[in-house]
Amino acid sequence: MSIFAHSQSFEIVTQKQYLFRGKICTAGKRLLIIDKIRFGNRLQVMLSRLSFCVMFIFVALLACESRGEHMVPQPPGVEFPISLEIYQKCENQLMRELNRPLTLWETLRVRVSYAPMNLVVTFLFFGAIVHTFLAPKFLRLSQRLKERHEFRLSMNPRGSKNTAEIPVSLPATLCHFMGEIEAIFGIWIIPVALAITWRYGWDDFCFYVSHRVSYTEAMFVVVIMAMAASKPILAFAERILGSVARIGHASTSAWWITILSIAPLLGSFITEPAAITIAAILLARKFYPLSPSTAFSYGTLGLLFANVSVGGTLTHFAAPPILIVAEKWHWDLTFMFTHFGWRAMVGIGLNTLLYACVFRRELLLLNTKAEALRRDGPKDAESAAESLVPLWVTVVHILFIAWSVGNLHSPQTFWYTFLIFLAFVQATAHFQYRVSLREPIFVGFFLAGLVTHGGLQEWWIAPVLERMSRLWLFFGAMGLSTFNDNAAITYLCSLVPEFSGNSTLQYAIAAGALSGGGLTVIANAPNPAGQSILQKFFPRGVSPLGLLAAALPPTVILGSAFLLL
Repeated sequence: MSIFAHSQSFEIVTQKQYLFRGKICTAGKRLLIIDKIRFGNRLQVMLSRLSFCVMFIFVALLACESRGEHMVPQPPGVEFPISLEIYQKCENQLMRELNRPLTLWETLRVRVSYAPMNLVVTFLFFGAIVHTFLAPKFLRLSQRLKERHEFRLSMNPRGSKNTAEIPVSLPATLCHFMGEIEAIFGIWIIPVALAITWRYGWDDFCFYVSHRVSYTEAMFVVVIMAMAASKPILAFAERILGSVARIGHASTSAWWITILSIAPLLGSFITEPAAITIAAILLARKFYPLSPSTAFSYGTLGLLFANVSVGGTLTHFAAPPILIVAEKWHWDLTFMFTHFGWRAMVGIGLNTLLYACVFRRELLLLNTKAEALRRDGPKDAESAAESLVPLWVTVVHILFIAWSVGNLHSPQTFWYTFLIFLAFVQATAHFQYRVSLREPIFVGFFLAGLVTHGGLQEWWIAPVLERMSRLWLFFGAMGLSTFNDNAAITYLCSLVPEFSGNSTLQYAIAAGALSGGGLTVIANAPNPAGQSILQKFFPRGVSPLGLLAAALPPTVILGSAFLLL
């Protein structure tokens, strides 16, 4: 029998026993505080903070709008965001009046006064960044809500007419969605759209996302992730990496070193999103099922992100930060290898060697565990089946990837190619895995939200970077990459006139952005692809601080290689 005392916000349960949140409740009257009071209080706190944020945005809009009208009149029909050329005209006028160069603070004040919405969209952007750090808390709250919902269902008879319970908990599902890293920046586009629409109109927001933002990279990542995760490509990559791992008798440590050193360099030829997809899937097969320690799990993820961030620098078309500026700065294949490629190879080798030494004891234990599982467990039928993929099927898949990479600047071309690829996969289904688009679409959604936010931040990023010397520019680009896509950093720098023709500053910008690409999941475009594949091995979700700590030593080594060698 259950007595639900709703007025007192607790429940008295007198059945024989229940399993609730992993604990057995024995017979007799027992007071179970099933988080109604705590959950209600936390929900009220969250709602109050959310309402405060909404109110703050609204007040900021009003305040900024009135301030902008008094300081610098906004011309009618102007589009948002304002181009850098218009800002520079206002700044040049003010410099002539003051008869001196503007300080950074004065420059930012001019830009905020000219377009007050800058302050609002930047506030929302940093709100999204803070949200990424809170994502694990949302996942834990989602699990608690799910357990509470299931317990309430178990306490009510199925035929009860007084309950309207449904099998799925909507609050738990919403909290889980709020805890998905890949969805966060897309979610925060909603208040951005509302703010711009309220101030400038819906047409201005549509013009911005249609003409001022490029979603080519986001769409390409969806296509290349789906292709790289196909069975023939994975079997082919596993055979290539396996031939290297056999030097170390194909042990777990040999596979770990091979995946984290060779696979990132493949990104120079098949693009970094494809390389990190293959590396993450192989780690999910060869390494993470052996249950490494939490420190080793984060160390491997941070090392993967850091190495992949620079692994595409042997060529000028694979790494997003390089691809976006290569044509404008006249960087070709020879320039990339002589300035970036060999240094990246040295840094990747040193990173992998360092982490192999730090976790050498655990690698030896994982070797023993893997050998015992291989000896006592059933034979790997999946690997045997993969060897049966015909050569011609693998060749066709490689051609699909090569054609897509060659046409990565043409979304219509690689999407049409992708549709033909799906038809080919269906026709050869007995040699294929089932195509899963969930992870690629989530990653594409993440990148689309990130570039939409990033395009609204050039008003403050560009003046910050253009005032830095070579060394500070390197560290500035690295630091800014931790909370913005490193490709966006190099792109914004390509718009600054002071950097055009100055190869020294251009190198410092690109080297810093590449070195910092592994520090956070948003620092480099391929990172969300790797996290979406490996996050199932982190029960509480991937902690941003844990990832930052794990990726910091490899980042220091890579930065030293680019600066000192």
